[in-house]
Amino acid sequence: MTMVTNQLVNDWVKEMAELTKPDEVVWIDGSKEQLDEIRKLSLATGEMIELNQEKLPGCLYYRTNPKDVARDEKRTVICTSRKEDAGPTNNWVAPEEMYAKMSKLFDGCMKGRTMYAIPFSMGVPGTEFAKIGIELTDSIYVVLSMAIMTHVNQKVIDLLNEGADFTKCLHSKAQINEQEKYIAHFPEDNTIWSINSAYGGNVLLGKKCLALRIGSYLGKQEGWMAEHMLILKIENKEGEAKYVCGAFPSACGKTNLAMLTPPDYFKKKGYKISTVGDDISWLRIGDDGRLYAVNPENGFFGVAPGTNEKSNPNALRTTHKNTIFTNVARNLDDNTVWWEKLDKNPPENGEDWLGNPWNGKTSEEKGAHPNSRFTAPAANCPTIADEFATGEGVPISAIIFGGRRAKAEPLVYQARDWNHGVFIGSAMASETTAAANGKVGVVRHDPMAMLPFCGYNMAEYFQHWIDMGKKMTNPPQIFHVNWFRTDENDEFMWPGFGDNLRVILWMLNRCEGSVDAVETPLGYEPKAEDIDTNELDIEPEVLGKLLRVDKEIWKEEIAGIEEFYSQFEWLPEEITENLDRLKAQIS
Repeated sequence: MTMVTNQLVNDWVKEMAELTKPDEVVWIDGSKEQLDEIRKLSLATGEMIELNQEKLPGCLYYRTNPKDVARDEKRTVICTSRKEDAGPTNNWVAPEEMYAKMSKLFDGCMKGRTMYAIPFSMGVPGTEFAKIGIELTDSIYVVLSMAIMTHVNQKVIDLLNEGADFTKCLHSKAQINEQEKYIAHFPEDNTIWSINSAYGGNVLLGKKCLALRIGSYLGKQEGWMAEHMLILKIENKEGEAKYVCGAFPSACGKTNLAMLTPPDYFKKKGYKISTVGDDISWLRIGDDGRLYAVNPENGFFGVAPGTNEKSNPNALRTTHKNTIFTNVARNLDDNTVWWEKLDKNPPENGEDWLGNPWNGKTSEEKGAHPNSRFTAPAANCPTIADEFATGEGVPISAIIFGGRRAKAEPLVYQARDWNHGVFIGSAMASETTAAANGKVGVVRHDPMAMLPFCGYNMAEYFQHWIDMGKKMTNPPQIFHVNWFRTDENDEFMWPGFGDNLRVILWMLNRCEGSVDAVETPLGYEPKAEDIDTNELDIEPEVLGKLLRVDKEIWKEEIAGIEEFYSQFEWLPEEITENLDRLKAQIS
């Protein structure tokens, strides 16, 4: 390996090593030989368990502390010089206060341990979209996971040696102390510090921390966008490709949509779906005035429970090799993994996610934690798009916002224009899931699915969206979807999964201007006959209910939007104008 010769890098690593006092510092170059050695070390220390290498080649099992199982938003802070720059939706701490508090925790925390220095790139190294970071960590799990989730290779080291800028990321699992756990972001210093957690969402600092919280701040400064969005490629029988982005809160079907399998009816018609990204999009305006998106990640960090042959066969196949499974159940008979809704055959001789003996046939306790995860290379995905590997960006025709709503939101509607779409995104809400700590099933406003991930004042973030729209001569059309509307028996009315393609094709027809629509107070809705329901068992009256706008429910929705907005000292006038128009049309 060529060593890092960039003096700024070496000075920073030396300073952090003097603070944390590891026994040694090991640089990670991403080579197979080095990662194989670290993998062997992870088994020797007991940090990882090797799974059945015939059935799950290259796969490992990892278990976190029972109190360290999800992103901890209360312990996630944004540290800016001025409190108003962090905004009311973030936890703010002054940088000097946070550095002082965390320096005491980091002091000597790596004694007796190895510090691993991981140079990584979000995005294909050397491309226009890419950003480099270096994560210093005492966790082998982080080393092996970052090698899956990001680009870790010699090219990154070469770019650093040429003087590339980088995000400074420091992590220590320390004592896994929930009372002293912090995930701190210093946007003005391009720095992230995380301590006392070993759960991926808090410690894989290239992911939500750099790609979204720091990324969104950099995007505002530099004129691009970092968004919590999938990227989907849809090809017709002529081979014409269209690309859409979609923003959904965690565990609302985003990964399923990103790896959508077309129903047989559409396969016969020649449609093909490919995955460009499942979670994060970085977007830039091209010379042609269109918005281009790239997935800066190199792997998938997916929720395991509910992933199965029906819901997401492509995600399931992605996990069959070189994957790290976290907090799932383990079948001791054949040393494989299991989770709820994987199949109807839970192990009788198993271990639950806590490591306790577990018989899935008789136990009332769940085998896998609701937020248990798989960390898998994107290259494993059967539907991965060719464009994923280039890192050059794809032109976006449509942006989809969506959440999990039982009653309020119709199946689909289209924004009247870009600014109306920004309003729709700013007002979106979803019923909470197990992906973050807190109560489940509560309606929570989550603008653009970025509430936990926006690294600066969200009012400024809305303004940035509006400003970006002004710079585009050919912006994407914006839509809102809700796959989760229920009937009077609380049964889902829309089949979801692959059949969501039917709705997306209507959207693309709207982008092309080839179908008409009906104007409602929310935006443009499809005529029922314009959604292709061939070979779908759904009655016309059910489709009508799915598209119905209930004004009484929407009066409550508006009250909720106004309550959410009330925390901001100001909002862009384009937002308030669209809210006023909605109120007038609903009343």
